[in-house]
Amino acid sequence: MRKLRLTITMITIAFLAVTVSCKKKTVEQKKAAERATSFDSTQVAGFFTKHPDFKPFASQLKELYKKHSYHYIWYDKDGRVDFAEVLYNKVNQIKAEGVPTQVPYKDQLDDVFAESDNKDGNANKELLISSMYFYYAKKVLEGVDPETSKQTGWFLPRDKVSYVDYLGSLMKDPDLIKKDVKENIGQYYNLRKGLQKYREIQKKGGWGTIVLPEGKKSLKPGDSATAIVQIRKRLVATGDLKNNSGKNIFDDELKAALQAYEKKHNRDSGSVITASLVKELNVPVEERIRTIIVNMERCRWIDPEVMNAKELIAVNIPSYRVQYIRNGKPVLISNVVVGKELNKTVVFSGQMSYLVFSPYWNIPKSIIDKEIKPGMAANKNYLEDHNMEWNNGLVRQKPGGSNSLGLVKFMFPNTNNIYLHDTPAKSLFNKDERALSHGCVRVEKARDLAVAILKDDKNWTPQKIDAAMHAGKEQNYALKRKIPVYIAYFTAWADEDGNVSFYNDVYNRDERLAHLLYNDEKIVTK
Repeated sequence: MRKLRLTITMITIAFLAVTVSCKKKTVEQKKAAERATSFDSTQVAGFFTKHPDFKPFASQLKELYKKHSYHYIWYDKDGRVDFAEVLYNKVNQIKAEGVPTQVPYKDQLDDVFAESDNKDGNANKELLISSMYFYYAKKVLEGVDPETSKQTGWFLPRDKVSYVDYLGSLMKDPDLIKKDVKENIGQYYNLRKGLQKYREIQKKGGWGTIVLPEGKKSLKPGDSATAIVQIRKRLVATGDLKNNSGKNIFDDELKAALQAYEKKHNRDSGSVITASLVKELNVPVEERIRTIIVNMERCRWIDPEVMNAKELIAVNIPSYRVQYIRNGKPVLISNVVVGKELNKTVVFSGQMSYLVFSPYWNIPKSIIDKEIKPGMAANKNYLEDHNMEWNNGLVRQKPGGSNSLGLVKFMFPNTNNIYLHDTPAKSLFNKDERALSHGCVRVEKARDLAVAILKDDKNWTPQKIDAAMHAGKEQNYALKRKIPVYIAYFTAWADEDGNVSFYNDVYNRDERLAHLLYNDEKIVTK
């Protein structure tokens, strides 16, 4: 009996020992598993010491891992997650996104993704891939920071996006990053197609130089010259002429191609090859590529939701054009005159809230001092001759056909004191260069714009609008809904097929932005 008790006691002790041992082993296994899926937060500081070029993303990276309790997100029990490879491939193709700089520490990233065994993750690899993601998001989706974009004269509102949260969306649906998911406005993707086209032209050697015959300032239909052959080659390269006949005669085929080219760039399509046209056609393909990249960057600064608005009015300063868009489609396009170099039209947005028919022009004090008073000194009848009068210590021009604001103005109150308006000086719209105003935007089809805006308003008909415009008495009308107005600055614009139109950089802003993008440093101010 005693032996039986002793045996039972020994078995019990052995069982307890095994149980304790198993529990201890389980705890150690759990700790080992935890170590395999997480890392010490103190390693983050050491990573940035070794990778200072990624330091601008330090706060975002810390936010990301704090959210995930410092667990690996690019590695799991099966090794590196598939989305890491997708992201790496996108970064390797980042030039196609109009980003002229290369991701920092690319050699190290290449080594990480070249490993045949991708199961061995560590904190350095993990943080490298996360930094690569934030670099991609910054360069492709966000662009330069809002304060820097303001230095380029851009005051349109910038959307704030959490790229930490966006990564969560991509992890759930990696296909989002492979598609044009409209993280940028549609124009961005159109320009991206254009960039690819122009890079293909560059690979083929670009286009040669066009040289007008000595002593010739222009060529007209029927003329023959070597320059005609050169122009054909140039137009074929960009798809503006379908076939290159090789003829040296300025024939109807070439004439039609040149007129279409001029129309695409929103200029008067004449029938003569001028020195200025030749100068433009001679702009190197490399410079055109830079212009496309600069404008892709500007696209990053616009909230994609802007284009989803039920209606909006968009002015593009370099193209001298305004579009009134409803449900994503332009219902009216008009030429405009914008501010001259000394009175630049500001890039900003507002809400059009009312129209003014037969407006007074309340002349700014600066114009009174610089123009009106000297005119009065030279001519005592100056005010009467210009239909002007004194009003509360300032000068205003009375309503009428000679009023500088024309017969209607479109108001979106703002601190810049800028608005859209009609003008009696219709001849200005015949000029190719139309940076001529004091800052406001003169609209060629002002009457048509008023009719389009008030189309669904039962209070107005085209006849009533005409009567109000010619009444000679100022009348304000508050719109029943506010219409977003965006004044932007794009020197390149592409259609859905990637055909790019280029416009003159009227305020000389492209080079400053290109300097920033290509040198990846703080903007140069002039």
